Parts: sequence; C-alpha cells; structure tokens
Amino acid sequence: MPDKAETSRVLVVDDSADALCMLSDALTLEGMDVMTCSSGRQAISLANSTAPDIVLMDAIMPGLDGFETCQILKAEQGFEDTPVIFMTGFNESEHVVKALTAGGVDFISKPIMLDQLFARMRVHLGNARRARSARKALDSTGRWIVACDRNGKIFWSTPQAAELMQRAGIRADQNAYLPWEIVEWLSGLEGQGAKGAVSESTRYSRNGHDMEFRLLSDDGNEEVLLRLVDRQRGTDEEQLAKAFGLTLREAEVLLWIAHGKTNKEIADILAMSPRTVNKHLEQIFNKLMVDKRTSAATMAVRVLWRDS
Repeated sequence: MPDKAETSRVLVVDDSADALCMLSDALTLEGMDVMTCSSGRQAISLANSTAPDIVLMDAIMPGLDGFETCQILKAEQGFEDTPVIFMTGFNESEHVVKALTAGGVDFISKPIMLDQLFARMRVHLGNARRARSARKALDSTGRWIVACDRNGKIFWSTPQAAELMQRAGIRADQNAYLPWEIVEWLSGLEGQGAKGAVSESTRYSRNGHDMEFRLLSDDGNEEVLLRLVDRQRGTDEEQLAKAFGLTLREAEVLLWIAHGKTNKEIADILAMSPRTVNKHLEQIFNKLMVDKRTSAATMAVRVLWRDS
C-alpha cells in the first residue's frame, strides 16, 4: 500500500481474535505497521502511546463500543486528523449515522473485502497527511488561525491563535466554545463564501486585549476558518508595511519571502503572476536598501518577532 519511506501505522480494534489475526496479517503484507487490541479502553491507551496514522474500529464491542471510543479519541489533542474507519456486521443506516457522528470518516461492512478496505485506507491516509501538512505549515509560519463550527465550537487552532485567545480570557482547547459575541457574528455570516466576505470581521476586547476575528474560509460546510488579529500589533502585513514604508501588497510578498517561499509559490498563494511578484520584489529591495532575498527576509523576521 504505502511506499517503504511512508510506512503507515494502523491500529486495529476488534473483540474478535480471528478478525484481528486476519487483518493484522493482511495489513502487514501490505507493508503497514500493525498494532492490535480487543477493547475500547486498550485502544485509547495504545493510541496515546503509539500515535497511529489510521484506526480500524469495530463498532460493536462489550464495554466501550467503537462509537464511544472514537468520540473519546477525537476529543484528545493530536487526533484531529487521524482517520477512523468503522467495521461492523450491521449494514444499517443508524450505524452509518452513529459512525460519522462519532467522528469516523468511513464505514465498511463485514465480512470485509480487503481490496475495498485498502483502497479506502489509501484515500483517507492521503487526506490525513495533507491535513497534517497544512496544519504544520500554518503552525510553522506563525499564522493566527482557528477552526470552529457555526455554534463557536473549536475544532483546532494554531499555537499562536490559542495563545492570543487565552490572553483575552478565551478558552482555546479543542471542543471549547468561542464567546457568544463571536457566535452571534458567525450566525450572521451563514451562506456567505470567503470571496464574498473578505472584509467581514468583528472585534473582541477583554482583559486589556483587543483582537479582531476575520472570516478566512466558509464553504457552507461545518468548518469555518477564522483569522485572528492582535489589534495592538496589527497583522503581519500591516507591521511590515509600517516598518518599511511598503504597500500592503508588497508587504504580503515580503511576508511570504520571510517564510521561505519561492516566487512561483508566492504567485500561487497571492493569485498573481510570477512577473508581478518580481516587480514587487524590486520595489521591496529598493525600499529596504538590500539586494538579496535572504537580507530582506532577515529584516522582516526581526520586525515580526521583536515583540513576540
């Protein structure tokens, strides 16, 4: 299934010893690292100690069933992007609904068709890797992002966003809720896409901290992405523009240079041509009085992190 360099860890949870043995052998032959256990409580303990890339979960087990086990796992930090595929002998709609409500990404009926299982695992492993990569990129570039639903329930946030919210007295842990003022604002944005709501924002002030919540992405589904701005400091782009006398567009280009992006990558991110990026870069070099990208990036980093 995966390349040797990308061996995935799979946790199989089933109270049937025969099922565990069969799946363990089959997945091992596919080149995966397999861990097995026979109860929900063991699954939670093993998942916390081994951090699996994907979980195959028996739905019906004595004690903690698969649905309850999945809910507990998904409530813990670090398992947001871990896909859980449910396995059951009952192909009833209520089990499908329970599986998805509990946080599962897919549902497969027993007896399991291995080719079908492997195909679904490839898809979900790929999606999970992309999600983790995107979140890691957000974390490493210092973006102040929080994801929530329309009721204000927090799915995840970057460390920078969590720190900013906590300073303003807002709980930032997963499954906590944003203040009612923010929830009320979110309810008024329903049905608006990101393109039609670029300027939509709301302010929130507590404990001497003034912040702004900006709608970053809303495709009409459950997850809404918000960008947080510390109004005492301004956005990264505003800080760079003020420090060096840049336009906001030039500041955006400089920001991504500071994050190590190439001209082509910046062009894709900012929806402009590489030639336009080059023109902005010429102006940036002139205003900063430098002639190298590394020098410009170093100056930008000093501004962005001097008050962090």
